[in-house]
Amino acid sequence: MNHKRLWSFITMAVCAVVALFTFLGKLNARPQARPDMNVKSDEIGGVVTSTKGPEAGVWVIAETTDLPTKFVKIVVTDDSGRYLVPQLPKANYKVWVRGYGLVDSQPVRTEPGKTENLTAVIAPDARAAAQYYPAEYWFSMLKIPPKSDFPGTGPNGNGISEDVKSQAEWIDMVKVNNCMGCHQLGDKATREIPASLGHFDSGVAAWSRRLASAQVGINMTTAIQRFGANRAYKMFADWTDRVAAGELPADKPSRPQGVERNVVISEWDWSVPGDYLHDEISTDRRNPTVNANGMVYGVHEFSTDSLSILDPVHNLATQVHVPVRDANTPFASPQSEMFPSPYFGDKLIWDGKSNAHSVEMDSKGRVWMAAAVRSPENPAFCKAGSDNPSAKLFPIETGGRQVTVYDPETKKFSFVDLCFGTQHLMFSEDANETLWFSNPGGDMVGWLNVKMWDQTHDASKSQGWTALVVDTNGNGKRDAFTEPGKPMDPNKDMRIKGGFYAVNWSPADGSIWGTVLSFPGELIRLNLGSNPPATALAEVYQTPYNNPKAAAQGYGPRGGDIDRNGVYWTILTSGHMASFDRRKCKGPLNGPQATGQQCPEGWTLYPLPGPRFKGVDDVASADANYYAWVDQFDTFGLGKNVPIATGNASDSLIALLPDTKKMVTMRVPYPMGFYAKSIDARVDDPRAGWKGKGLWSTYGTRAPQHIEPPSKDTVSKVVKFQYRPDPLAD
Repeated sequence: MNHKRLWSFITMAVCAVVALFTFLGKLNARPQARPDMNVKSDEIGGVVTSTKGPEAGVWVIAETTDLPTKFVKIVVTDDSGRYLVPQLPKANYKVWVRGYGLVDSQPVRTEPGKTENLTAVIAPDARAAAQYYPAEYWFSMLKIPPKSDFPGTGPNGNGISEDVKSQAEWIDMVKVNNCMGCHQLGDKATREIPASLGHFDSGVAAWSRRLASAQVGINMTTAIQRFGANRAYKMFADWTDRVAAGELPADKPSRPQGVERNVVISEWDWSVPGDYLHDEISTDRRNPTVNANGMVYGVHEFSTDSLSILDPVHNLATQVHVPVRDANTPFASPQSEMFPSPYFGDKLIWDGKSNAHSVEMDSKGRVWMAAAVRSPENPAFCKAGSDNPSAKLFPIETGGRQVTVYDPETKKFSFVDLCFGTQHLMFSEDANETLWFSNPGGDMVGWLNVKMWDQTHDASKSQGWTALVVDTNGNGKRDAFTEPGKPMDPNKDMRIKGGFYAVNWSPADGSIWGTVLSFPGELIRLNLGSNPPATALAEVYQTPYNNPKAAAQGYGPRGGDIDRNGVYWTILTSGHMASFDRRKCKGPLNGPQATGQQCPEGWTLYPLPGPRFKGVDDVASADANYYAWVDQFDTFGLGKNVPIATGNASDSLIALLPDTKKMVTMRVPYPMGFYAKSIDARVDDPRAGWKGKGLWSTYGTRAPQHIEPPSKDTVSKVVKFQYRPDPLAD
């Protein structure tokens, strides 16, 4: 062999060796399940990679049906694509990857104690990727009528109702305070017209038929009349027509970042198909160690007379029947349909009488439900001629829900006959363990002295209520007043209609607060005085809408809560989380000048994350936020007094960090359609760190058939959120 050929051979050999070592170096550089990750016997861990390398900020989902009820646990990968699913019950699991920019990976079958490196699948195109976007991204494609079309000119004009005075009022109705107060819009079930609904010549005809479906069709067709039905049908039809033609959302969601990757989610099925759960409760919010490791309870508004019960330790879900006191208690929902449902046909799926809406737990672990126990006709002690102190001042002829109490120790139900209607409820921290109630549409606020009820079981003696009277003349006491709708008299006080939607007791001063849903909406503070039926005075604080002195404009409150400092937190349909701090008010809070806009400086608005409606300047986010809850005692891990909003079009809970004022989105990626109406938090073991506490909520949509995948067999789930120090903490 000559020298040239020998040198060529040596060169090729060296190149081959270098290439081999380069390949091996790259192979070894790819993240593997690190040796110190220490996957324990109740964990599954590994690394997620795709053809692009490690996949950070994607979800790893572990699901099993081996337990008494279906169970799911979800975590997020760290910066290097590593994941660790902790605290898994012994079972066989399907594990897969979901994330923005991906399509679901092929599930891997495994069990706790195993290391599983997973392969993520890059979405082949934008359409495939968009199928995993939260509903709000599709909903933001809705074309809202321009400001120039308001006020509406009626059916013979521009089709918008003459009662709708502004674009903001239209948006308020499009979102939570009309359309999305019951279920998501923008999910697959609503952005498409299901084939099972039938064939239609136009999108308008399809939407008209869709809203008339099933036993609540009359409710939906009535609701759309508030807009001006034809114009609203055209708006929704244009939206679904564009989706059907292939249009995609203009915005894309971001993957979880920073502390959002520390969230661990657990889910349990706890219902049956067709049942709708509104609220859940796991503990006494005043002392979140009550009922540690105990059952979680959920109430079924409208749909059925059931109380769902989850044993999270043994992964067991059961239901018990919630009775009514009187057999003639009417059904809670309409018992006739306009047109068949695309999911249930002509079957009437709701047959509840108790109509349990919201639920609280007391210091003894008893479950208190705002629920109907009888027909609306009130007993004599509520009416004129009664010796009840409240009835003497403001008799009440009829009432809605009353109260049903479930004692887990005896497994028995009892009933409290209340005169006023009930919807939400909240315990105060006083010696009487007073339970306060909201009553939207009413004009009074009621309460129950639980201590007295336990001692006497005398419903009349244990309850009270007060009208809402504003100190218009500013003398600091309740005097003769004008009636609602009458002109203000500066020499008198003024009674107002302002039924509370949320109701809250302030730990700062014992005052009672509530939200009022009328546009643009308001907060009411109730100073009880020495004899609440006769001395309580109300203060009204309108949202900062069309107030030139306000730092930002917002409208449309719904649910709200209060922190330990007395600051009120609510969510607004203008796309904001909002706080109101009465301590910041500069002017008089009562008297002739206190018209509701006397304290714009008390409001602070925080834009919620997510896409905006295109061409709409006054809305911060297209998300639909139903309720706000304050973590007063740091039972989650983000700090004390952290406000958390339900993101009902974003599949999430959204927390506002107290120091940075940044939003943390805690997404529930599977199954898509998470829609919460309540939040609760419990400490099971204060010595166990993050593992010993967490937030609880439920899929509270009235349409569980819309949850992924849309099906009549889909059921509601209870969800636990935990916050660990980092994405690999065990």
